[in-house]
Amino acid sequence: MPDADSARATAREAIALLTAGAGFTEHRPPPRPLPPDGPLGWSGYDAARERASARTGEEESVVYGTGVVGDRACVLLSFEFGFLGGSLGRNTGDRLAAAYELALTRRLPLLALVATGGSRMQEGMVALTQLQRVAAASTRLRAAGLPQIAVVRDPTTGGGWATVGAGADVVLALPGAQVGFAGSRVRPPDADPYAYSAEGQFAAGQVDAVVPADELAATVTQWLRALGPHEDLPAAPVPRALPTAGAGTGSTAGAGTGSAAGVGTEAASGTGSAAGGGAVAPLPGTGREAVARARDPRRPRAEAYLADYFAVRLPLHGDRSGATDPGLLCGLGLRADGQPVAYVAQCGTPTRPAGYRAAARTIRLADRLGVPVLTLVDTPGAANDAEAERAGAGAAIADTFAAIAAARVPVTTLVIGEGGSGGALALAAPDNTHVTVDSYFSVIAPELAAAILKRPPSETGATADQLRLRPQDLVDLGFALSIVG
Repeated sequence: MPDADSARATAREAIALLTAGAGFTEHRPPPRPLPPDGPLGWSGYDAARERASARTGEEESVVYGTGVVGDRACVLLSFEFGFLGGSLGRNTGDRLAAAYELALTRRLPLLALVATGGSRMQEGMVALTQLQRVAAASTRLRAAGLPQIAVVRDPTTGGGWATVGAGADVVLALPGAQVGFAGSRVRPPDADPYAYSAEGQFAAGQVDAVVPADELAATVTQWLRALGPHEDLPAAPVPRALPTAGAGTGSTAGAGTGSAAGVGTEAASGTGSAAGGGAVAPLPGTGREAVARARDPRRPRAEAYLADYFAVRLPLHGDRSGATDPGLLCGLGLRADGQPVAYVAQCGTPTRPAGYRAAARTIRLADRLGVPVLTLVDTPGAANDAEAERAGAGAAIADTFAAIAAARVPVTTLVIGEGGSGGALALAAPDNTHVTVDSYFSVIAPELAAAILKRPPSETGATADQLRLRPQDLVDLGFALSIVG
């Protein structure tokens, strides 16, 4: 077992760190000799390859084969940085293409352990075009519904980052690794080094997690369990109701006077009582009360619902366009029975364009892998500041609507708080939305509706009633299937 704290593990040490005693079976593509000094006749190239081979014991910069990580079989490919900087040449491309094809043939996930400086200069355009081969192989694997995980080691730069690394479904990085398209010798001299680090790429939403080496095997095992491949998974169960702190301790005027089909329906994963034994509050009697309860800071939020719903959570971080939204949580999780479910959860803040893009990314990944989706709706609306407009709020919301509409896997939605107009509706399943007793959903916030109608603030409550935004109204209107509680 290699030292988990090794700054730059070899290709085989990286594989052994993950497979441990489960073993690894190496594969090799059919040999294809290069012409003397490579395709360009680069003087000294053969000698450089011989020295690299003598130093590392490898024939090329990539090792690949089949192995078991935790309890999950997969195809592993691992870069040997000691062999000409882990660079990609024609024979490297042969090995990468063969690794992807092996995963496709055996219907196994592909796990790439990347450490590369990019394309091999001594092979010129022949080396550069290997990136197209990798992209095509990755696309075939994606179309077959097979997951790809990349673990980016130090360093991961150039075309290797832009294909095998950043092109994976899930990107994990080792702490302190240099990660970026531009290597250290080709970037501007005054460039901020943090931007080219694992931590900097995480902050920019390009990496899903920075994982210490001694936690890597366990983390990858959980990801392999969640990503599959899977067959015919059932819909995500509706989360059970969680009580608001202090619920049931006071009277609520008019509460519980309405009735609707689905009121009192038990959540599919619950027992009919609130988590923790607390009483579930009665239904709101007025629209104003429904809004007040949804905005109550004591109400349980997305974090509480996700913690109650999942045994294991694996976050997907960022929009892959340089931004993140801390007010929207995305990822895959494993329930207590092992069922994987993808989740997208609003946290009660205005959702930013990066949040919608991350949501669309998560939903499309789940759809491709056959994993059901759970969305938790809780936002006063989409962010509407100038920065959000410049970041493409409209396009990001439209893309989220499209991702939900195109999903072939079942999508389950629970409205847990505020349902603020289109910014909330973008994450709601058209035919499988449920609501909690402390939620509301409206075409517009009552205050804004009253302002548009030129009504005084004193009429905001009456406007809320006219909007029919209470949980029982949403069931009556056919928007919600049930009230969870």
